[in-house]
Amino acid sequence: MVLALVAAALFGAATPLSKMLLGTMNPFMLAGLLYLGAGISLAPKAIHGGIFRKLRTLNAKNYRYILGSMICGGIVGPVFLLLGLKMAKSASVSLWLNLELVATTLLGHFLFKDRATRASAAAAIGILGAAVLLSWEGGSTSIVGGLLVAAACLAWGFDNHFSALIDGLKAEESTFLKGVAAGMVNGAIGIAVAGGISLPLPSLAASLAIGAFSYGLSIVLYISAAQGLGASRAQLFFSSSPLFGLLLAALVLRESLSLAQGMALIIMALSYAFLFSERHEHRHMHESVKHTHWHRHDENHHLHQHPRISFLAALFGHSHEHVHEASQHAHIHVSDIHHRHSHE
Repeated sequence: MVLALVAAALFGAATPLSKMLLGTMNPFMLAGLLYLGAGISLAPKAIHGGIFRKLRTLNAKNYRYILGSMICGGIVGPVFLLLGLKMAKSASVSLWLNLELVATTLLGHFLFKDRATRASAAAAIGILGAAVLLSWEGGSTSIVGGLLVAAACLAWGFDNHFSALIDGLKAEESTFLKGVAAGMVNGAIGIAVAGGISLPLPSLAASLAIGAFSYGLSIVLYISAAQGLGASRAQLFFSSSPLFGLLLAALVLRESLSLAQGMALIIMALSYAFLFSERHEHRHMHESVKHTHWHRHDENHHLHQHPRISFLAALFGHSHEHVHEASQHAHIHVSDIHHRHSHE
């Protein structure tokens, strides 16, 4: 939960800060620089961890998840977001981003075995209603902007599940790959659209810095949370990012909060209350598996021993390759990386 909230704060700050940079470059160029910043910042740790050696040992399933994450989360999603941000107030865009929770919940239930309960379905409907309410603010321009942000959220909904299911790489390694690939593709498109590279040095440095924190570190923390909570539940906590975006938009861009935004916040708060109320328990089977993902040792799925572990790793979790023996039991659980089983 803590990891997802920190990730939300970092990502929420990106919306108003990116709005300030769109006047100096096109959306493709900015999207490319943001992800290049993420890739560059994570390169030392990923390369030191032997990412290129690990890539040669991955199975086809992990390759599909990595490719899907790159395309949906790194290339398609950011461009649609920045195009929408160019047409609408950053405060409204920050709230529209809650559609990512709706997309993640629906895709999880129908495609990725991330079960949606009645409570989560009611919450998704509430958040969708809040986003529709905001889309009417400001006339037709805001409607177009809302549709573009919705498209970005759908792409990121796919990315959330792809990223959460990658179990052959650490979170920082998969994020490094996404950052480099997305940065190169969107950057190349941005250069072609602009007819060349001509950027003020401060804008270039700011874009890379925002990318390092709001996309690099934020995505690493989110993936770690999603592997431990399930993509849909992690997205619940990550959905607090618009609150940080709204605050920053008001403080930095001097944007005022409207009545529609206030009503939308109330609807979203009630929706989150529904999501917190859900409980899911039944007997289920775990097959034997060997994989890599973020985990803690204060639950009954990770009982392996460590010769030495730091206090922070024990408190917040850590990531490494480990083995699970086959088991069958019943307990309250969410659709984390160990619980993507079918239900009757």
